[in-house]
Amino acid sequence: MSDSLTIHHTREPFPDTSVPDPHQDIFSKTTLGFWMYLMTDCLVFATLFVTYAVLRHNTFGGPDSRTLLELPTAFIETLILLTSSLTSGLGLLAAKRSHRTALLGWFALTFVLGASFVAIEMHEFTQFVHAGHSWTRSAFLSSFFTLVGTHGAHVTSGLIWMCIMMGQVFFHGITVANFRRLVLFNMFWHFLDVVWIFIFTYVYLIGVL
Repeated sequence: MSDSLTIHHTREPFPDTSVPDPHQDIFSKTTLGFWMYLMTDCLVFATLFVTYAVLRHNTFGGPDSRTLLELPTAFIETLILLTSSLTSGLGLLAAKRSHRTALLGWFALTFVLGASFVAIEMHEFTQFVHAGHSWTRSAFLSSFFTLVGTHGAHVTSGLIWMCIMMGQVFFHGITVANFRRLVLFNMFWHFLDVVWIFIFTYVYLIGVL
């Protein structure tokens, strides 16, 4: 093997830990453990998708996806969540440059977008329940509420996580530990975007058209 293809690593005797290193988490145990968590979450959502696919036609005389779901509302939710993924990424770039004010601004905007997504989803659920189409009405509705509601619960937990991180950055600055948490949060938030794309495509788009 040529020496030009060999990478030699040397430990710095006095590393600077006052600023975040964007490469610090590539092979870290924390990132590996978080990837493992995301993989288990993939299994959870895969199970819920399969359950929905099996039960989506079992309406028990109630409404089906074509008569119940509204595609424009789901499309707006999709745009909101995708935009929040963009602002979250911009916040991470600001953290990489140690711009704390910009980071807090981008994450505040991400929080507003995420909260708007959850509010629209809760409004949709409330309308269904008031119309007599709750999760107890049919197997289709049970699987629908479980799948979409589980994703919404993940988004809500992400909003709580985001608030905690914004407080840590506000009071302690962009430390190495905080930067690592920001990287992990972005992985989680983008993962929720990917899951929602599948939900929008299969549950709403295919279910309505």
